[in-house]
Amino acid sequence: MKKIMFSERYGLEQAVLAGTKSMTRRIIKGNFEDVKVYHANGGWHFIADTDEGDSVELKPQYEIGERVAIAQRYEDAINPLDWVNRKLYQDEKGWSNKMYVKADLMPHRIRITNIKVERLQDISEEDCLREGLLAGEQEPRMYGFRLPKGTVLSFLTPREAFASLIDRISGRGTWQSNPWVYAYTFELIK
Repeated sequence: MKKIMFSERYGLEQAVLAGTKSMTRRIIKGNFEDVKVYHANGGWHFIADTDEGDSVELKPQYEIGERVAIAQRYEDAINPLDWVNRKLYQDEKGWSNKMYVKADLMPHRIRITNIKVERLQDISEEDCLREGLLAGEQEPRMYGFRLPKGTVLSFLTPREAFASLIDRISGRGTWQSNPWVYAYTFELIK
């Protein structure tokens, strides 16, 4: 089983577990002019045209229907009353760093329900909200995300909020560079 990581720092892991985040975008490495999508042999295929005029098939990390473990630190994932496993894993690297955890030990899973390839800036306002943004209830309605100290950074539109969030997660200038991304839609199943 594979695992997937969501930012704890900006409240995205918590949004997935609360069921308010149901999409994630992952940057595709490489420079492409265009990406074509076609269905064959029972699956979807993504063919990218490179700047050099070649075509390459892109391979998403996850597939539609695949169940993926949500990576959490062992410290957070293992029941505090489970003394045996807490003692067993507290000296492991994954105790305080979810990069090193074993997927089969994770208590929460998502199921990938759709994959599309698009430019980052092609995201719709609806999809921005599905990325786990917070939405105010009073007018004027504000959209934002949590900062590490717990305060909320707010914007007038979901696109502005998402642009700021993606730059914080993936590096300054990510939104402006408008890379190709896999846009995964998922549902929390466990």
